[in-house]
Amino acid sequence: MSQAIDPFAASVIQESLLAIGDEMFAALKKTAMSPIIYEVLDAGTAVTLANGDLAASGSGIPTFVGVLDKAVKRILEIQGGPAAIEPGDLFVANDPYYGGVTHLNDVVLALPVFAGDRLVAWTANIAHWNDVSGRARGSMSTEATEIWQEGLRLPAVRLFEKGEVLAPVMDIIKTNSRLPDFVEGDLWAGIAAARTGERALLALVDKYGVETFVTALDDYLDLGERTTRAGMADLPQGTFEIEERQDTGEIWRATIEIDPDSFTVDLTDNPDQSAGPYNTSRDGAVIAAQMILKSTTAPQTPMNAGSIRPLTVLTRPGSRFHAQEPAPHGFYFETRIRLHDLLCRCLAPHLPDRLPAGGFASICGTFISGRHPDTGRPFTMVEPEVGGWGATRDRDGTTAMFSNVHGETFNCPAEITEARYGLVVDRHSLNTEPGGNGTWRGGRGIVVDYGVRADGTSLTCGYSRAVEPPWGMEGGEPGTPNRVEVLRGKDGGHERYAMASEIPLNEGDTVRITTGQGGGYGPPASRAATAVAKDRRNGLGQE
Repeated sequence: MSQAIDPFAASVIQESLLAIGDEMFAALKKTAMSPIIYEVLDAGTAVTLANGDLAASGSGIPTFVGVLDKAVKRILEIQGGPAAIEPGDLFVANDPYYGGVTHLNDVVLALPVFAGDRLVAWTANIAHWNDVSGRARGSMSTEATEIWQEGLRLPAVRLFEKGEVLAPVMDIIKTNSRLPDFVEGDLWAGIAAARTGERALLALVDKYGVETFVTALDDYLDLGERTTRAGMADLPQGTFEIEERQDTGEIWRATIEIDPDSFTVDLTDNPDQSAGPYNTSRDGAVIAAQMILKSTTAPQTPMNAGSIRPLTVLTRPGSRFHAQEPAPHGFYFETRIRLHDLLCRCLAPHLPDRLPAGGFASICGTFISGRHPDTGRPFTMVEPEVGGWGATRDRDGTTAMFSNVHGETFNCPAEITEARYGLVVDRHSLNTEPGGNGTWRGGRGIVVDYGVRADGTSLTCGYSRAVEPPWGMEGGEPGTPNRVEVLRGKDGGHERYAMASEIPLNEGDTVRITTGQGGGYGPPASRAATAVAKDRRNGLGQE
């Protein structure tokens, strides 16, 4: 802490940071053009210190919030440090090699906040844009072998300079999208969110003074560290190892070493980066490790840079979890969720009171593109799917919930899907196929049918856990795989997919989504009637 501070003032400032993150998120979702943002909430907001350290996580997808501090730090590095940043600047980044962390569809907007001439903080947000060019509609292609094939790269460049929009940059962004009106609308929504946060932060500075404000932020990070270290005292000490077969047949490995002072995740012994778009950046791997640390130590408290000070992540450059340019990243989300699930599986046997059996653990990204049959307007539907979580040692798994990596998001209402995209939602039900039995059962996935109303439509999908099912614990049975099926209306054909792009669809075809049941916990034979009755009373059981 740089100076003594009134603890009441510090508490007000610190709690205000959380409210500011939520206010930014509200501005983003209320002004965005695309349902993936305003309905699904595929976005995140945060406030950082002047140096880019995460001060407070706002609302949104946990792994998105984890991007924003890293993006700001990379912007500072690329631009030449704080001295090169001026009031009124605003930066845009989407490239995983230049501050974007994830893939080109996820666009970061970062605004430096100045109190007079002093840089005191940043406001930042990230959201998925429907299309940023590239070889496939929706900008994700399973055939991509270089990142240039995935769309427009924005390497942490200025969008505003001294308060004035740089019109050529704006024109470049709009021109490099098949859906320029959606891109423009979502871009201005992100700008509005960043400015909303700036106004609120400056109100705090005006009320409490610059030094008190900056000291309160530093103190908040120290509090985050103390909270994590207190939680680490309850973790098992030692070295824990795991290897797991993936859908492709590859073996992934992780080692987690925990001692009273540190939490180390070693990912060095893993396959080389993929020739296809199934890589993640080192920052993306770090985010997966940050989530397992946070969720096992102090999940009930806010996240900031202090929360992760005990964490060390080891990666190998050129590997799947530390891809190097020009490796493509289009389907990074399945790689990162598989990594997070691997880390959960590594610790679950040693933390049975905190971690469940395996869940469907996939974003189940579903992208349908075409022209609206009534208006002729181009569209790309971007829809993550819900599924079954694994059971715990004292309750059934959660049914029809987004994966823990994807956080507090929602599925798009059928009415919006039908109105905005011209599809027909013919079915939306629970998955009743057998799987995930145990003393406590895994949660259920879902089945969704999208009816296609126009020729020239296409499907892109990114599903994992499509071959290797969710794992059970302590004798519980595995869950069931995720899958996408295309039911052909004209000839009755049937096709099954997991990772594919630009699958042709025509009027009368049906895209059927089936997400998996979570893994069970404990031997199925021990599922007594009393346990079932107790579970139903608590609203947790399944028929």
